[in-house]
Amino acid sequence: MDTTAFIKILDAEGASLIAAAEAAGTGAEVPTCPGWQVRDLLRHTGAVHRWATSFVAERHTDPRPGGDLPDLDGGALLTWFREGHGRLVDTLATAPPDVRCWHFLPAPSPLAFWARRQAHETTVHRIDAEAARGGEPTGIGADFAVDGIDELLSGFHARPRSAVRTEEPRTLRVRATDVPGAVWTVRLSERPPVTERTDDGDADCELSGPAARLYPALWNREPVPEVTGDASLAALWREKSGVV
Repeated sequence: MDTTAFIKILDAEGASLIAAAEAAGTGAEVPTCPGWQVRDLLRHTGAVHRWATSFVAERHTDPRPGGDLPDLDGGALLTWFREGHGRLVDTLATAPPDVRCWHFLPAPSPLAFWARRQAHETTVHRIDAEAARGGEPTGIGADFAVDGIDELLSGFHARPRSAVRTEEPRTLRVRATDVPGAVWTVRLSERPPVTERTDDGDADCELSGPAARLYPALWNREPVPEVTGDASLAALWREKSGVV
């Protein structure tokens, strides 16, 4: 997937998030984020959008903390979120392809990183908003879902801060059953996980299902469609894989 495709998805997912949040109301509980209400979801995601925008728009080359969450609610909060999301989309869409700024996962370019990361950030939180609203969730394209699984496994959980660890070496396999070649082998140990895009060798546990269902499951928004082998590794993932 290219940067333009990610920006288009970011635009659509933000609009869907806003629609779901408005339908649910800012006081609705978010079942996928225990302890959060929709207002918390909007404040968090809107702040992330502004934080991401600042790197690309202002060309910051070092990490910077996010801004304070707004003391807004109701329609004013929805307007604030909508404005920040629109600014992020416009910034990414008009930035030069060779823009230089800080980013925190390997990527072809900083712009490619931020477009991809914010598309997935917004999609996951759109899932949260729709969980608060209830009803049928918006679908996720298989290619985008596979990309998000890859970002999570090969990007986020390759970092030293990943808490998915085991005392003895174990192997977890992740398989999208509807996309040829969408298989990951995750080697667990006392060190950060090591992920390869392969299905070579035996695995202690396999998490599998259609890509569009596996994607939210790995982000702990839904149950894993199918678990085979040692279910304790699936439980370990659910307990320890939260991204911070």
